Amino acid sequence: MRGAISSPRHDVPVGMLEGRVTGLSGLSVSLSGLRDFTGVGDRVTIYGLDGRQTQAEIVAFQQDIAIAMPFGSLEGIGSGCRATFQLYDQEQRRRRAGGTLMVNAGWQGRVVDPMGRPMDGKGPLPSEGTPQRLHASPPEAAMRARLGPRIDLGVRALNLFTTCREGQRLGLFAGSGVGKSTLMGMLARDTACDVAVIALVGERGREVREFVEDDLGPEGLAKSVVVVATSDTSPLMRREAAYAAMAVAEHFRDQGKSVLMLMDSVTRFCQALREIGLSSGEPPATRGYPPSVFAELPRLLERAGPGLMDEQGHAGQMTAMFSVLVEGDDQNEPVADAVRGILDGHVVLERRIAESGRYPAVNVLRSLSRTVPGCLTEEENQLVLQARSCLSTWDEMQDMVRLGAYRPGNDQRVDEAIRVAPAVEEMLKQRKGERATLPESFDALRGALS
Repeated sequence: MRGAISSPRHDVPVGMLEGRVTGLSGLSVSLSGLRDFTGVGDRVTIYGLDGRQTQAEIVAFQQDIAIAMPFGSLEGIGSGCRATFQLYDQEQRRRRAGGTLMVNAGWQGRVVDPMGRPMDGKGPLPSEGTPQRLHASPPEAAMRARLGPRIDLGVRALNLFTTCREGQRLGLFAGSGVGKSTLMGMLARDTACDVAVIALVGERGREVREFVEDDLGPEGLAKSVVVVATSDTSPLMRREAAYAAMAVAEHFRDQGKSVLMLMDSVTRFCQALREIGLSSGEPPATRGYPPSVFAELPRLLERAGPGLMDEQGHAGQMTAMFSVLVEGDDQNEPVADAVRGILDGHVVLERRIAESGRYPAVNVLRSLSRTVPGCLTEEENQLVLQARSCLSTWDEMQDMVRLGAYRPGNDQRVDEAIRVAPAVEEMLKQRKGERATLPESFDALRGALS
């Protein structure tokens, strides 16, 4: 055994550790016999009474007992069932901690689950590639590159009022049914990037094909990798969908490419973390979320952004859009508040605007990008400031104007808002199949303000 450990063959286990199921509680399984050789994040295989094998991840320890959560169903697992853990040398153990994916260029155009298994019926994925860790650390803060040039998102409202740079991270804050999925499909199709990676976390099963075929379309899918964990999967699978998509995006970013990372939604990711934390014995804190949820959020979100610079000073960029499903349109609920403080800007989609028939339903007054005005020219900055001022004034005065309580000529600023704001609102409308480049967006804004 000593010789095997000191000079192991590549990717071959040096031994097998065996434990037993001692209890089941809620979503978790208690395992004995794995002490001293396993840690949090290690994956074990549980053999059910019906002969099925279920993979599980250790999420906590209670004295000598390991608490594991299965990736699949608990059916067929009972007290006394066998659990095994493969032993590797230290280097391989580090690589395998938390799981890995063998990502390569053949993943583009495919729909996969968090374990890297195809879901689109197009056959198996290519097996070659280098292992990509699911739970990797973010690049070193002092070593990673700075943000790249501004990126064309293809959506007028975002190009104008939340102008983005390559490597920036934005949050899309929206309630249910206000066009969030449609907007994400537009971004995946029309953003000027090399690869788009889309994570559908806790999505309704019937909506997956609708998103892929209607919102994303053949053109968008061709340059995308879609990672799906539907709402009926285990919380561990829903959590892994976010990590798997991030690992895929990191793979392409580390090759020097411009990557667009889309995740729908952070809220369902946090709900999965809440289920895992409560099942492992954590106490509930803010609105039922255990403390580990808010510790895990920055570890995931900080992985997006610029990569490490190479010897020539070049680096890949991961521009990221994380959607947040705000409960009851409450923009200050705990997950939304935490995400807003981590990211580099936010886009707010409002039900009131959607109900008025203007899509995308972006409230440009409540949305901002922290790289503006640095990524705009002086003339573009003036255009955006003028438009914001007119829209803000119109928002304050429109009720008085409609009631006839305002007399034209009393305030020049209000008169200009009455003239300009409807034209700007009309300009912000954009059909699902329409693409608006950055120059076209600013030309349209000039026309609306003239």
